[in-house]
Amino acid sequence: MTTHPNLAVISRYAEGGSGLDDATVWSLEVHLEGCADCRSRLAGTATDDTLALLDRVAAGLQEGITAGPAPVRAPRPWSAVHRRWLVWALLPWLTMTVAVLACAFLLAEINPQVPSLVLLLAPVAPLPGVAVAWSRRADPAWELIAGTPAAGIAMLLRRTLSVLGVVVPALALAGAGTGLSLALVLLPSLAFTAATVALGSVVGVRRAALGLGVAWASAVVVPSVLTMHVPLVLHSGSVPAWALATVALGAFAASRADGFRRLSSHN
Repeated sequence: MTTHPNLAVISRYAEGGSGLDDATVWSLEVHLEGCADCRSRLAGTATDDTLALLDRVAAGLQEGITAGPAPVRAPRPWSAVHRRWLVWALLPWLTMTVAVLACAFLLAEINPQVPSLVLLLAPVAPLPGVAVAWSRRADPAWELIAGTPAAGIAMLLRRTLSVLGVVVPALALAGAGTGLSLALVLLPSLAFTAATVALGSVVGVRRAALGLGVAWASAVVVPSVLTMHVPLVLHSGSVPAWALATVALGAFAASRADGFRRLSSHN
């Protein structure tokens, strides 16, 4: 059962609160927030001067709303815009990725008998950039941004697209220069990127990228270099499987969007 303050306390509060201690004023204001009856009693006990002042304030506000110019939305600062798409810490990683792909291309040109490192590294080429794109270690404002409504899967996808916007053209150029199928070069990289995003909703993007990169290097890159044979997963017949995996992993990542809405210590 809720206890209402008596009329004398409400009247003294309406007159300015003289004689009321801070605890009484605080408890009364909390009660007034949820009690319409007591708010009505407060309005009835207000002095004429208070009511006149409130009327003048209301009239002034109404006049300003109707006669004043429409508010102009200030342009969004560039710093706020670019942080949604990239962080400056990405630049060294993207530069390193492009440099590694260039070295792989040159090695294929010098020694065509060696399995193409461009093909072997294509699936994991975007992963370092994706890992850095949403990492608290790379972005000083990460915790502030992660707590905003604009964060989550939408921001991760924006930054991932920024990474792919650099890595995919580099892969396409390196693949075309070595005579590789563009589908066989690009689809595995997109599939691994989608897998990183999907798995990142569970363990964090950085850990997902690191785990997938180590697994691919151990299971495919190192054995291929040692045996001098390209594995079946990178033969031309595997293109439909990579395309299906990309679509399936992308759909799964979209279904896990809620996993990116809360601040995670994994990233």
